[in-house]
Amino acid sequence: MIELITQLKARHGLKIVVVSNEARVVNDYRIHKFKLDDFVDSFISSCYVHIRKPDADIFRLALDISQTPARQVVYIENTPMFVQIAEGLGIRSILHTDYKSTREKLASFGLASEGSQRATR
Repeated sequence: MIELITQLKARHGLKIVVVSNEARVVNDYRIHKFKLDDFVDSFISSCYVHIRKPDADIFRLALDISQTPARQVVYIENTPMFVQIAEGLGIRSILHTDYKSTREKLASFGLASEGSQRATR
């Protein structure tokens, strides 16, 4: 997923914002371990903002910080309830279950990756 998102960011000029419910230690570990700060523009982490999903305010905060209208956002999430909250705010969302279906759904939103046309045919 990291390679796909990095590629989509470069190809489509995307802003990448991570919204997470994590403790500070876990958050810091993941950011450094997976070099997330190499391609993520902002981290809206509950440990920093003191709001947790499913509170809609954490999504509103992410929209405000990114200065992006909800209709221009695609939110990828593996928890159905959080997808519903985001969609209730007008955010297009993908319930992530596996790499292939997420890549295909992104392509349906106009965010095709290199080789995705070949891979999905």
